[in-house]
Amino acid sequence: MKQKYMMMKRTILCLTILLLIGLHSIAQTEDVKPIDPTAPVMSFDKLEYDYGTLYQNADGECYFAYTNKGKSPLILSRVRSSCGCTIPRWSRMPLNPGQSDTIKVKYDTKRLGSFHKSITILSNASAGSIVLKIKGKVLPEPADAMPTKNVDLETSPVNK
Repeated sequence: MKQKYMMMKRTILCLTILLLIGLHSIAQTEDVKPIDPTAPVMSFDKLEYDYGTLYQNADGECYFAYTNKGKSPLILSRVRSSCGCTIPRWSRMPLNPGQSDTIKVKYDTKRLGSFHKSITILSNASAGSIVLKIKGKVLPEPADAMPTKNVDLETSPVNK
């Protein structure tokens, strides 16, 4: 009985080792794409925009400027936000080497509270995808207070 147990233990150990060797060899055969020296390179002036504190229904627009520092035209194939409250706008035209453009992002400031949103950019650039981030806090609009009138008590006619 003890010999069967030892034999089964060795068999399981051998199978485990073979499985690990197989998995390791599969991981090593992945195709690695060489970096194309003529590929476009997308360079941003900033990757995050902080709105700070905004009031409800305020202007929620910001801009991310980018430049093609590569050697071939840059094409933004998809620009998408993490939710429907953030709307990105961008040019669908190829951007030639050395040219600059902007991505306009509009956040819906009707929603109250803090926010952290991301915008993912897919392109033919050497980096593949780039993630831009926006953040801030939306407060309720201040209540309109009644205007106060300054009264000089010494010169005003007051019954004493």
